[in-house]
Amino acid sequence: MTGARRKSGRLQLLLIALAFLGPLLFAAWLYFADSRFVPAGRSNHGALLEPFVNLHEALPGSAVGGPETRGWVLLYAHDSACDAPCRDALYTLRQSRLMLGKEMDRLTRVFLRGDTSPDTVFLAAEHAGLITLQDPSLQGLLNTKRPANLPAGGFFLIDPLGNLVMYFRPDIDPTDMVSDIKQLLKLSSIG
Repeated sequence: MTGARRKSGRLQLLLIALAFLGPLLFAAWLYFADSRFVPAGRSNHGALLEPFVNLHEALPGSAVGGPETRGWVLLYAHDSACDAPCRDALYTLRQSRLMLGKEMDRLTRVFLRGDTSPDTVFLAAEHAGLITLQDPSLQGLLNTKRPANLPAGGFFLIDPLGNLVMYFRPDIDPTDMVSDIKQLLKLSSIG
């Protein structure tokens, strides 16, 4: 009877050890093996602008970061006349803010225009609350910080501290842009 009891005790000890070490061994296998169970990861739809540039330091006195642009800023940069693609981008800018829902008060919309004055009647009727700026030095800085492989005339996300954070293509789906912005707002403890 002592042999059977000893065998039973070893089996119980083995089961207890397996209960503690099993999940650890399984996790190590998932981590190190080229497994189909490993998540593909999360990708951003915008381009992260690294190293960050602080607009307050790079362009002292810039209109972005002033009292009317509080919190996070979603800036659309367009340096020529506001034609149909520009109007579509302004629509995307407006809809992206609205899609944020209860978080939309944390985001200010800014249109950085070129030398040509926009249609103020159109902007007042369709884009109430849009801040329109003309700042050649800011336009130049944004053009140098935009990734070279991405088209000009896109959207820039600026955090409440004045740091350029992300760049979004001008033809981005607003849902994709809002997905990135929501993630940043969720993780942010500022603004």
